[in-house]
Amino acid sequence: MATYDLIIRNGRLVDGTGGPSTHQDIAIRDGHIAAIDRRVEGTAEREIDATGKLVTPGFVDVHTHYDGQATWDTHLNPSSNLGATTVVMGNCGVGFAPCRPADHTTLIQLMEGVEEIPEPVMTEGLTWEWESFPEYLDYIDARPRDIDIAALFPHGPLRVYVMGARGANREPATDEDIEQMKSLVSEAMDAGAVGFSTSRTLVHLTSKGEHVPTFEAASSELKALGSALDGSKGHVFQMIADWREPEEEFGILRDTAAATGAKATFTLLYQKFAPERWKENLARIEQAQQDSLDIRGQVISRPIGMIMGHTATMTIFTYRPTYRALKTKLSFGDLIKELRKPEVKAQILSEEQEPGHVFAPVAERRIEDTYPLTDPIEYMPTPDKSVVALAAAEGKDPQEWLYDYFLEQDGHAMVYFPLTNFTDQIPELLGHPYTVSALGDGGAHVGTICDTSANVYVLTKWVKERGAFTIEEAIRLLTSQPADLYSLHDRGTLAVGMKADINVIDLDRLALRSPHIVYDLPAGGKRLLQEADGLDLTIVSGEVIYENGQATGALPGKLVRGSQPGPTAA
Repeated sequence: MATYDLIIRNGRLVDGTGGPSTHQDIAIRDGHIAAIDRRVEGTAEREIDATGKLVTPGFVDVHTHYDGQATWDTHLNPSSNLGATTVVMGNCGVGFAPCRPADHTTLIQLMEGVEEIPEPVMTEGLTWEWESFPEYLDYIDARPRDIDIAALFPHGPLRVYVMGARGANREPATDEDIEQMKSLVSEAMDAGAVGFSTSRTLVHLTSKGEHVPTFEAASSELKALGSALDGSKGHVFQMIADWREPEEEFGILRDTAAATGAKATFTLLYQKFAPERWKENLARIEQAQQDSLDIRGQVISRPIGMIMGHTATMTIFTYRPTYRALKTKLSFGDLIKELRKPEVKAQILSEEQEPGHVFAPVAERRIEDTYPLTDPIEYMPTPDKSVVALAAAEGKDPQEWLYDYFLEQDGHAMVYFPLTNFTDQIPELLGHPYTVSALGDGGAHVGTICDTSANVYVLTKWVKERGAFTIEEAIRLLTSQPADLYSLHDRGTLAVGMKADINVIDLDRLALRSPHIVYDLPAGGKRLLQEADGLDLTIVSGEVIYENGQATGALPGKLVRGSQPGPTAA
């Protein structure tokens, strides 16, 4: 009789291919799926009864920013505790390698501004035991962690490393600069980077308020760097842009894919100020695919939303002079006491914002899009639940109502502000054959955005509540589809020989809890975390890493170097 490490019995297998689910047992040995059958004959060190539960591949999250956290933390939550078993970091052209010692501060300011990870956290957490990108990968590879991680080679650090202050100041690259950068891109790909990333958006600023080094980098520079990719090795070119010059910017992706065979991917969102842009970019993607160029849009299953409150990074009052002065000198408890004073309230409400977080003035202008944070959180609330509607019902000015609300729960009350992608077209975006469910931004925006649970939201909102997808379709969106983008052919589906990355899910109980603040980053830094009920087990390489929401202590995660062969080759 066969012996296994683990057998999961009586579950409903949703295998990640989109095909019909089946009730079968699944057996695991040496980190891989060893048998799948109606009844697996054999014994195991542990057997799990999954009666009434879904058994699915682990989620693959291709848009994260764990570049810093992966160097100091063994648990990559809030991804690993929400069912992700493989993540891709290094997106949007930011990261920490290559980097000379003299440029540590520059890259910290870049990451702090773009991805909102506080400077003290990075200053204490980063050891900088690397300079080159291959050395950085080796450092990541040597550290234990709960889930697998792959890395893109970011354009920002590369530009600073080769060009110094000229690169940081966005000066044009010379032919010599470009050749040196190309050589380093090739070196990074050989070391195991899964692709190259860049940013061309106005939204991305350093903590000094300056444009990032890659903003408006010449198309010729990007195409030249893209030429170092190799489609036969599964390389991917990732980009975020504002699409102010859509043909030129999409042309960077088209020309790179045509010249190298590499895949390309970019952020694709519904934007209120440009409501037709997503359709125009989908049309460009469809044309590229017809031309045998593999370009895909990255979409998210819900609005990208800011969470604001006195315990979070900001409120709309944070950058008003009186508030700013009080917060600088007072403890949290004393700050709340001071804010309760009528004269302090009147003074703050009379003031204008000073320069601060890039989204703060946006949140103030769009107060009608702000909603009290409920438990459980509602990511697509109706207008009658907005701050403006609630204030009107009480005969108050919306800002005054919001000021008072933030003082509830001893100053811990928070609001949710859907910044973009608030649209009923989300199922159309998710279900398009050339898009990939992504953009959770795990590891980034630690005090403002907590979107890694967008994977789970596909199941809670679009399967359970709306019925927009079958469970089989939805699991494919979260597993095999993103794995395929990065040519990770050893995961994303349940089949004999595949890597044993698995979730056991109680769909009836599956529900997201509201995000909350914890203080567990280096230097006592705070961040938003989130949990879910109904994620019974998460398994990586055959080891249970989370059980009923609790970490088991198992750390089987590895660095994924480059594309991965399928089960037969493995």
